[in-house]
Amino acid sequence: MEYKFLALMAITTFLLRAIPFVLLKSKIKSPFINSVLYYLPYSVLAAMTVPAIFFATESKIAGGAALLTSVLAAVLGGGLVTSAAVASLTVLIIDLIKF
Repeated sequence: MEYKFLALMAITTFLLRAIPFVLLKSKIKSPFINSVLYYLPYSVLAAMTVPAIFFATESKIAGGAALLTSVLAAVLGGGLVTSAAVASLTVLIIDLIKF
């Protein structure tokens, strides 16, 4: 019985990935569509990550401070690991202070 569901999900996943290649054979020339497709992964990642930041901590203040310090570290040239470390340290410090 489980194999039917697995096969159905495999077919669904394959079709969702294959249909755009079949329908869009020529290169997309619209600058607007190209810019939307370029920034789409970043916006989806942000939409999944930002709410998780606030629900991963006990206090919303710690989550907000972690978000702000992580964005600041990224803007100042820090990489992914640096931004994550800064955010984690911010949450640790705020939780130690007990806001």
